[in-house]
Order: sequence, then structure tokens, then C-alpha cells
Amino acid sequence: MSHGTLVDSNVLLDVMTEDATWLTWSANALAAAAEDGPLFINPVIYGEVSARFSQIEALDDALPVADYRRLDLPWAAAFLAGKVFLSYRRNKGPRPSALPDFFIGAHAAVSELALLTRDTARYRTYFPTIKLIVPADSR
Repeated sequence: MSHGTLVDSNVLLDVMTEDATWLTWSANALAAAAEDGPLFINPVIYGEVSARFSQIEALDDALPVADYRRLDLPWAAAFLAGKVFLSYRRNKGPRPSALPDFFIGAHAAVSELALLTRDTARYRTYFPTIKLIVPADSR
């Protein structure tokens, strides 16, 4: 049995936005991971997903604690970081760096969690010990 699965923001957003390309894969992978053990999110993931929401209450309704267990850091700070980042991007700030992915990968590695994501290469390269749950064509 798994220790649980950290769910990357891209998978959550695929489901929330009903992404035409990834909805089916992400929804099925999310359901399968939930069958294996608890699902987790962290403040980085929470902050990335928050960009889709105007109120923290709506975000919390979309990511219920009963379904997505929270790990570490103040959640209000992650929400604020997402809102500030969204404002930054709207002001034509440069493309986002890969730093959030490294926080997510390191969290999965040190907590011995599987990582459900569509972003494969960086995690596979820098965090080879993580069990990745990725689309079949990314393996």
C-alpha cells in the first residue's frame, strides 16, 4: 500500500477546467490514486491552483480537506502568493521559473509520496527515487 500521493496542480487544473486534452487521463489517474491511499496537496500546489479562483472559500470548496490532505505551511500565505503571482503575470512578468516544480518534487521525495503529474522529465531527472504517476506516453 502507498504512503499516499502528492497531486500536482496540473492534474487538479485539468479536472477543474475540464481540459479537452487531459481531463479523462487526469480524472482517471486521480481516482486510481485515491483508491491506493490518501491524496495530498501542499502550499505550492494550493497557490498554483488559487490563480483560478477569486476567493479562498471557493478554492477550499474545490479542494476539500476530506479529499486532499494538507501538508505544512500557512495556506493563506500560499493563496496570497498565487494572487500576487497572477498579478505579476498580468503585468507581463517573465515566464514562470521551474522553482515550484522543485518544491513539489522535493516534498514528494522526502515524504516518500508518489507524485501524480503530467510533468515528467524534470521530476524523473532530478528526483529519480519518486514513484511517478504519469501519462503512459511519458514513461
